[in-house]
Amino acid sequence: MAYSAEDVKKLRDLTGAGMMDCKAALEAAKGEVEGAVEHLRKKGLADAAKKQHREARDGLIHAYIHQTGKMGVLIEVDCETDFVARTPDFQQLVKDLAVQVAALPTTTYISREQVPGAVVEKERRSTGSRWPTRRSPPRSSTRSSRASSRSSTRRPASSSSPS
Repeated sequence: MAYSAEDVKKLRDLTGAGMMDCKAALEAAKGEVEGAVEHLRKKGLADAAKKQHREARDGLIHAYIHQTGKMGVLIEVDCETDFVARTPDFQQLVKDLAVQVAALPTTTYISREQVPGAVVEKERRSTGSRWPTRRSPPRSSTRSSRASSRSSTRRPASSSSPS
């Protein structure tokens, strides 16, 4: 069609799309960069719609404690694969989000003692009393049983003697 390598480069710089996607978009738009940008935008929305029902099963949990030690944030950010979770950009995103949450001016309570009893009861009713009334979290027997099953399935190194 009527487009050059410079057009493909320009479209890649504008959109960040792959080279083959840019070529296909320029072909569909008959060489017009503006039309190709619109084509890529529609393709991106269609691709996003396809991925809408995927589950994000991996991710990171990050704890941020403010310098004063009076405020902390525990945040979980999920993604589709562990490969994404291991990238430095994703790890930095999680850290930045934790700092932003800590900086929110809508922080209502700093400690557990500051939460009024009426608020605690309201939350318990709204969550179906899933939260325990004691202060320490319940111990998870699942984690300890996993650890014990892992240790019991390990095989000792066999020493083979030559005969």
